[in-house]
Amino acid sequence: MIDPRTLRENPEAVRASQRARGEDEGVVGKLLDLDARRRSAIASADSLRAEQKQLGKQIGRAKGEERDALLARGKELAAQVKAAEAEQAQSSEEFEELHRLVPNVVHPDAPVGGEEDFTVLKHVGTPAEFDFEVKDHLELCEGLDALDMERGAKVSGSRFYFLKGVGAQLQLALLNMASAQAAENGFTLMITPVLVRPEIMAGTGFLGAHSSEVYRLRDDDLYLVGTSEVSLAGYHADEILDLSNGPARYAGWSSCFRREAGSYGKDTRGIIRVHQFDKVEMFTYCRPEDAEAEHARLLDWEEQMLAKIEVPYRVIDTATGDLGTSAARKYDCEAWVPSQQAYRELTSTSNCTTFQARRLGVRYRDENGRPQTAATLNGTLATTRWIVAILENHQQPDGSVRIPEALRPYFAGREVLSPVR
Repeated sequence: MIDPRTLRENPEAVRASQRARGEDEGVVGKLLDLDARRRSAIASADSLRAEQKQLGKQIGRAKGEERDALLARGKELAAQVKAAEAEQAQSSEEFEELHRLVPNVVHPDAPVGGEEDFTVLKHVGTPAEFDFEVKDHLELCEGLDALDMERGAKVSGSRFYFLKGVGAQLQLALLNMASAQAAENGFTLMITPVLVRPEIMAGTGFLGAHSSEVYRLRDDDLYLVGTSEVSLAGYHADEILDLSNGPARYAGWSSCFRREAGSYGKDTRGIIRVHQFDKVEMFTYCRPEDAEAEHARLLDWEEQMLAKIEVPYRVIDTATGDLGTSAARKYDCEAWVPSQQAYRELTSTSNCTTFQARRLGVRYRDENGRPQTAATLNGTLATTRWIVAILENHQQPDGSVRIPEALRPYFAGREVLSPVR
């Protein structure tokens, strides 16, 4: 949730954020009215309770008619307190319900607009010019016997698959390399749960506008995560962290599940957009004032991984209308995909400021020992989709694929993946 103080002290910033996201800015006025009503009810109930307490002392000393009058006043006060508490409860519930629907306030430097209005921050590497007919990743996988889409669909339905042989090796190599880099940089490695409770999924902001993307097990009232960000955000729910020595950093390895609702007809070929994939995700808890610097660090670690797989890529600053509910700002790294002659997202890193932590009750103690809301950030280090960029950018005329040097130790030093059919 956004900070209520921001709502009260700078409502125009929240309105501007809503406009930038393409959301209803009228919600700000409604929230302010509910907040005023709620705070008035709290003040009224507190005042009446104080009067009740004072009256109790007077009744103990009074006698006769004076005592009877005070007792009558006590009954009136009790009814007024009950009414004030009911008003407080109702207004608080209405405020909370509406407050949870408002997405995070966007960063003032984030480009305004929709999905295509991103800003390109830089290009790294130059797309190769092939002197042969380029194969897409599915054709290459078929030649390498690395992927079985047909049997994946037979077993589980469309957009499921089996990675096999060198395909499975390639995914494990990527995720192990990502895990090693994370550990080298002080992240605590985690194998995370993929089923979470509703309050954890809601706390991360995935049950609002993106709820159609989430798989739900209704009989158990649990949700399958689309990223280990969800599990890691819930790891310290309702806790006070010690951030005196800097951010708390975790790297979660998990399978991820996405319904891909509304994406029919898009990227149905191969493994670019599928219902299940594996990923190593960085997740950070830090002080709010450290969040922007931490965001830059997460992006740098993502770029280090991209350098290791030796593919051309660009970094974009995602436009406000394409941000998730929780993100104030998001950078994507998009790799060049030769068969599409286009850049496609491989990683993203988001600064969620205090939005998730406020919903999940994650705090830290400031220099005066007072609990304050933490900030959370996330970023992808490697995922199944990376196989697409590696195979297509490193393909050779005979359908073989050169293995990037950093991945060769995971293939016993092997330099090339050769076709088997």
